[in-house]
Amino acid sequence: MSRPALFSRDTPTQRRLQAERLHGSEALFEAQALRYRVFGQECGARLDGAGLELDCDGFDAHCSHLGVRDLASGALVATTRLLDQDTARRLGRFYSEGEFRLHGLGRLQGPVLEIGRTCVAAGYRNGATIAVLWSLLAEILNEGDYRYLIGCASIPMQDGGIQARAVMQRLREHHLCQEPVRAEPRQPLPALAVPDNLSAELPPLLKAYMRLGAKVCGEPCWDPDFQVADLFILLKRDELCPRYARHFKAAG
Repeated sequence: MSRPALFSRDTPTQRRLQAERLHGSEALFEAQALRYRVFGQECGARLDGAGLELDCDGFDAHCSHLGVRDLASGALVATTRLLDQDTARRLGRFYSEGEFRLHGLGRLQGPVLEIGRTCVAAGYRNGATIAVLWSLLAEILNEGDYRYLIGCASIPMQDGGIQARAVMQRLREHHLCQEPVRAEPRQPLPALAVPDNLSAELPPLLKAYMRLGAKVCGEPCWDPDFQVADLFILLKRDELCPRYARHFKAAG
């Protein structure tokens, strides 16, 4: 069972949300079921465990899992998972290394934590839900004195890659950084001509990472199973956006 919630917040619609660490098989199944509904049913991803209406893979058992719960219904409405560098070393790699060749990753000074499989239920995709999840993430970063947060952020590819190309054009201006880590996609996006003046909104989760101060470390990787373009992101804790830094440094 999950431990008691650590944070709560009222959303603009007066929902009461709590963040919690998910412990035990029952809580993990809740997270995997939510991921299946978002990634499989909404986005059409081809998932292991789809026959059981779960999204699961070989990394789940080795990760710690976080969630946000609606206190009124008891439903899990957001989840993410975390993989620390010591566990990744025992497994042989971070999850992100299945999609990218990460040049320079081993030269990062300080503990590294990978975030992944983040999703939010329909109807809860707003800043309040993400803020509750980020609060718990901040506590964990402080507990482990992690200096870097890495992971993948996705852009839908159902349009053939037009949005992904347009988003990358925006990100190259202010958020692209290939030092100290350069992410080389193992499966680059298919070639596609996109007008220079084409604009596109950043997906909500990617926008949330950019607001924290994360950087994109290279060109996107095409993930055909999830039908998305994945971007490798790197967040240096000492370069957090000042608006959020107090949450992530409060326990330092």
